[in-house]
Amino acid sequence: MEKRNLTVVREFVLLGLPSSAEQQHLLSVLFLCMYLATTLGNMLIIVTIGFDSRLHSPMYFFLSNLAFIDICFTSTTVPQMVVNILTGTKTISFAGCLSQLFFFVTFVNMDSLLLCVMAYDRYVAICHPLHYTATMNLCLCVQLMAGLWLVTYLHALLHTVLTARLSFCASNIIHHFFCDLNPLLQLSCSDVSFNVMIIFAVGGLLAITPLVCILISYGIIFSTVLKITSTQGKQRAVSTCSCHLSVVVVFYGTAIAVYFSPSSSHTPESDSVSTIMYSVVAPMLNPFIYTIRNRDMKRGLQKMLFKCTVFQRNNDLSD
Repeated sequence: MEKRNLTVVREFVLLGLPSSAEQQHLLSVLFLCMYLATTLGNMLIIVTIGFDSRLHSPMYFFLSNLAFIDICFTSTTVPQMVVNILTGTKTISFAGCLSQLFFFVTFVNMDSLLLCVMAYDRYVAICHPLHYTATMNLCLCVQLMAGLWLVTYLHALLHTVLTARLSFCASNIIHHFFCDLNPLLQLSCSDVSFNVMIIFAVGGLLAITPLVCILISYGIIFSTVLKITSTQGKQRAVSTCSCHLSVVVVFYGTAIAVYFSPSSSHTPESDSVSTIMYSVVAPMLNPFIYTIRNRDMKRGLQKMLFKCTVFQRNNDLSD
């Protein structure tokens, strides 16, 4: 009888964001617009970098990968949430919940580690400019990306397998808009101490280590920038880093608030808002940050739009 009770939960109910029925529909429109902006903005970055040969450098290679990951990141949670609101169906199967958890953990860690690699790229470019081409070659860039995918895949698989082994025999209501680790652990009637230990050990290693490396890289970068005598050189060095730093602050500030704050401070409302900031808002802002504040990206975008306009005019004249 006990075993039968332990296998009762076959699906979960995602309550979504705490709001009234009228607000839910407004939220669905808002998040759909944000998702479309994220997808189109990041696709524009990828196309612009591929179109302009002057942007075929390690910095923009990593930026195009970040744009792709951001599209996948938001696609893991937002479409499901919008569909649930519009259809009124808030349930998700156990397998679907684990799949969502796997991909979410994969892409959130990819974002974290890739921001670290991008900080290292800026460190080499500013502190060792003469060795930049030799150090950040295509082979190393590809190897770094392959290594990131392998590490994040194994980490996400670890959490997914450990969560799949838990028993859910009581409530199946998740006070969140997707299947995240903390809400699932709170629902389990099994001993989750090992899962929590893995979150703080392995998860902390993958979150804190990149952040420490980013801080060290930028500490060295700023000390190098201060030694530059040319004002124009200082401004150019700072401009290449400011975009990346803005993304790092938004992403890490909200992610740490969710996963590494005391459990007593966690509420469904605060966790949902913080998660939205780094999983929905940050990926949407990245294209604007990198296109508005990056001179090379603006030139590449203008060049692409100009050629597209000329091509369209030629087609219209030929018709």
